[in-house]
Amino acid sequence: MKKVIVKNSAEHKFRKQVQWVYKNEIKKYPKDIQKGEIVEIFSPAGKFLGLGYFNPLSKISLRVLSFFRRKDIPELIRSRIINAINRRKELAKITDAYRIVHSEADLLPGLTVDYYRNYLSIQINTAGMERLRDTVIETLIDVIKPEGIYDKSDQKVRKIEGLETENKTLYGHIPDKIKIKEYSTEFFVYLKEGQKTGAYLDQRANRKIVSDFVQKGFRVLDLFCNTGGFGIHAYKKGADFVKFVDISDIALKQVEENCHLNNIQNFETVNKNVFDFLKEEKNKGEKYDLIILDPPSFAKTKHEKVGALRGFKYLILNSLKLLKEGGFLSVFSCSYHISMDDLINLSIDASADSFSVSHIKKFLYQDVDHPVLLNMPETLYLKGFILKKL
Repeated sequence: MKKVIVKNSAEHKFRKQVQWVYKNEIKKYPKDIQKGEIVEIFSPAGKFLGLGYFNPLSKISLRVLSFFRRKDIPELIRSRIINAINRRKELAKITDAYRIVHSEADLLPGLTVDYYRNYLSIQINTAGMERLRDTVIETLIDVIKPEGIYDKSDQKVRKIEGLETENKTLYGHIPDKIKIKEYSTEFFVYLKEGQKTGAYLDQRANRKIVSDFVQKGFRVLDLFCNTGGFGIHAYKKGADFVKFVDISDIALKQVEENCHLNNIQNFETVNKNVFDFLKEEKNKGEKYDLIILDPPSFAKTKHEKVGALRGFKYLILNSLKLLKEGGFLSVFSCSYHISMDDLINLSIDASADSFSVSHIKKFLYQDVDHPVLLNMPETLYLKGFILKKL
């Protein structure tokens, strides 16, 4: 096994059991090393620090698999997948769709696996995990016994890792759509054409929590609605009307299917850029009792944060202007680089600009199948809250 030596400045990461080591923290590595190759990690003084896989093409060059010596890496991967699956067993009481492997948070950097009623959607997004692909697939087949496995690996991320990508069925068969249950609500999931790994499972608990604020007769506005999860839950809790807005016509077709699946009649879909929509809706004088603001990641890197904050300010301000007095606004960010404090401060500024005052009713985070690892603050990415306009 080849050896990689990290700089003194990176040694503290191993005491804290942080899994990422950046390229500028590497002191020395063999020039003939292959991307994703398993290596032993040492300090400049020759102290063993851990095992991981190395990729000289990636900014995160070293991802740690173990802080102890291990002889059988495939067996380590297998045991961690099994442990991750076992930690989610309680979720089967409320849903048949949940994440069973959440990358670094399950000590499996580069691997994501979602379960959808005995079908699996996986992402293998790093060169090191790509080398362990056979172990991953064999373990999932052996333990889950799925009807099918679909590869939904992230093309952009894999390109950075020097990998090619082909989304395809890896095992068994994958239907065009899968009907899943979330609490008492049903949804169709489209693994082949859906975003990410198929559905935004991290918002499962939040969809229910937000719907608990709904009162009979509410008018609801679901912005960046994707397949309509928030709005559909709200309708089933007594809302009278839901307007779904998204720029994707494919997503809105799925909204319509999901509405019909749940016997929802009084709804409208709007295929439009949300920023433009808010301006037009304000000019019409429309008002809503509940608005859900759940945009895609505006800041995938810290360099994009300034522009992302500007966008969020616009969205929050104009949503408050559409909100009735006594109404609720649910605000989310799925970017690690946007903090809860950022969202609060933006909402304070937006409230001042709209001459409104609000209570924060509840803080919201990602659901339990997307665990947060204390050693890796990057695993806490989804945050939000519900405001009540006074």
